[in-house]
Amino acid sequence: MPSNQTPLGALPARFRRERVLIVGCGDVGTRAARLLGRRTGVLALVRDRQQATALRASGVVPLAGDLDVPVTLGRLAGLATRVLHLAPPQGTGAGDPRTVALARALARRSVPQALVYGSTSGVYGDCGGALVAESRALHPQTDRARRRVAAETAVRAFGRAASVRASILRIPGIYAPDREGGTPRERLLRGTPVLAEGEDVYTNHIHADDLARACVLALWRGRPQRVVHASDDSALKMGDYFDLAADLYGLPRPPRVTLAQAREQLSPALLSFMAESRRLDNRRLKTELRLRLRHPTPATGLLQKE
Repeated sequence: MPSNQTPLGALPARFRRERVLIVGCGDVGTRAARLLGRRTGVLALVRDRQQATALRASGVVPLAGDLDVPVTLGRLAGLATRVLHLAPPQGTGAGDPRTVALARALARRSVPQALVYGSTSGVYGDCGGALVAESRALHPQTDRARRRVAAETAVRAFGRAASVRASILRIPGIYAPDREGGTPRERLLRGTPVLAEGEDVYTNHIHADDLARACVLALWRGRPQRVVHASDDSALKMGDYFDLAADLYGLPRPPRVTLAQAREQLSPALLSFMAESRRLDNRRLKTELRLRLRHPTPATGLLQKE
């Protein structure tokens, strides 16, 4: 057994009551772990020894394993009472073998009570600026979004087959001043253009701290087979979001260009975000998970001390 992996028998007694396993313990997962540590034991699947050391120092029990190497996941079975799955799919292909491998590992012994999966709002594709409810049909328009649909399908199938309360959070753009690349400041300093008002698209946001709180609440309050939009209350077009940030930071607003000009100046990856427009309905977040947003709009979240 790898040196940084801990079997159940060696865990502190408090871990044997409620144990939450975080898979994909990056920035948001770490924030969720801090919240969870106040009430339960927290474990995290890790591939990197340096990350394991940092997590252990914060009170999280690291478990060595790699979603891309299913044979390393055997000891996950029966460990956790609840699982928060935030690991993204692989960068290529049409499916998500990582989520499939995790589900198979969890099914080998007593299954968790709840599984929460962090997906993306990109599964809807372009909605022409419409207000989107969680019941809207999926229409992914990128390979990245299609992989997320495959992951959602695997999560739901696992929930049905194993009688696990599986729920999904569809997440838009995540921001936070204390998150790497978590504000538009660097892009504003580069002078990257945004679309002209008549061609601009709606975009959606969530502060990383609010998202972490939504993840924790979903572990206990998420309904079986239920999707919830983890999005704030704002309804901003992309250009307006960058204008807001520029004004808050005392920087010049970004130049506005037509879509045709953007295609000449911007990368395909950046253009892909300008090709989809939607507004997420977040009523389930506030009524079912009962989350009270600390940052209902980026106007307050972007102003936190950096």
